[in-house]
Order: sequence, then structure tokens, then C-alpha cells
Amino acid sequence: MSKLKSSPLKTSSSPLVVALVEDDRLLREEIVVHLQANGFLVHAVNSAAALDDVMAREAIDLYVLDLNLPGENGLSLSRRIRQSLPAAGIVIMTARVALQDRISGYQEGGADIYLTKPTTPDELVLILISLARRIKKTAGTDEWSLRLRDRTLLGPQPGQKLRLTHREKTLLLALIQAKGRTLSSGALCDLYADDDAEQSISKHALEEMVARLRKKFKDVQSEGDEAAIKSVWGQGYELCLPINLA
Repeated sequence: MSKLKSSPLKTSSSPLVVALVEDDRLLREEIVVHLQANGFLVHAVNSAAALDDVMAREAIDLYVLDLNLPGENGLSLSRRIRQSLPAAGIVIMTARVALQDRISGYQEGGADIYLTKPTTPDELVLILISLARRIKKTAGTDEWSLRLRDRTLLGPQPGQKLRLTHREKTLLLALIQAKGRTLSSGALCDLYADDDAEQSISKHALEEMVARLRKKFKDVQSEGDEAAIKSVWGQGYELCLPINLA
């Protein structure tokens, strides 16, 4: 596979992050090598369940999904990513060439691009770069923005700026990318179990952290604004504000 001679990603201090979901190991490894050679940071997995684990910990800019996956299929996965992250860039890449499959990919899955295999690697790179430009241009002005680098949360109104702890950033990142922006208390506690910088936390510690984060939001929100995070009885917590990842 050839490497693009020039790529705007190579000079970027924050490379675009791609989640690749492909169950063919050889193809997956081949795509990873090419994307990395063109400046992308790639998280490659073989199933929707494995992607959920990645999304709980990492901020993803773009998604490349196969349709034929073990467990949840790519169409269903694309649909729920689009529901949770309306501005996400989604590419479906599959051997299915029938017109109805392509229509389903766009209408039901909410994909931006439907590519049929075999796909030219350089074309995939250019498509991902183009999608990244679209995402940047269409970011909503009424949304909050989570800057992962300096753990800062910026609101749509002047003066709405929050400094987050490492744990608070991890919590928000997981909720932003979760299905329905909702996660159980157990799942949220487990986020910290494999984190070298943190110890696994108890549900009581989670409740205290959520309470502190709610107060941070309340201190900069206007009276009557919707609560940022609400408790879901018998489950855990739901993120109620639109937040994009910067």
C-alpha cells in the first residue's frame, strides 16, 4: 500500500483518533499500518463489544465499521453511534455491494460514507480527513466542549469554564460516548480499575464525585438550566447536556 505524500495530520499536535472495527485480523492490521503511516491514532478491535470498552476510555473522532461482525452487526453499531454522537464521522466498509445494503447503511445506520471492499487505502485516508473537516465546521454553538488535553470544559455562554479532575474527565468521556449517554454505577466504577493513575472506586465515592461535578456545573449555569447529570433509578447516571470532544 502506498503512503500519501502529504498529509495535514503529520504536523498536527493532536492526531485524529480513528476506531476501526473489523473482524478480519489481516485486513484490520493492514488498515492500521496504513492509517498510522498517515498520522492517525488508531484503536482497532474486532467487535462492537470491544469498541464499547474503548469508547468508555478514549475520545474517538472517526469510526470505520465493517458490517459483518460477531455479535452486534455493523449496521446496528453505526446506528447507535449516530444516536449517541450525532456529529461523529462514520464510514461503513463492507463487501456488500447491493443497492439496498448501501441504502440501509445511509438511512438506517446513519453512515456518512459507504465503501465497498476492496477499498483503496489512500481513498480511505482522504475520506477520513474530509470527514474530520466537516465535523470541525458543524460543531454546535449551543454545546459544551470537553478539552481532553487540559481537562477543561467550556460552556456555550461566556464565563462557563470548568476545570476537571482526572476522574471527572474520565466520567464525562464515558457518558458522552455511551449508548443513550447512560451508564450503570458499576460500569462507571469499573472505569478506574485498570487506570494506572487511579484506584478502583466504590459506589459511595462515585456518588460523591458526581455530586461535586454537578455543583461545578450548577455554579456556572443559569437558574432553571437542565441538570448536567441525573440519576437513573436502579441503573446509574445519564448525561443530559450536549457535550462535544475537542
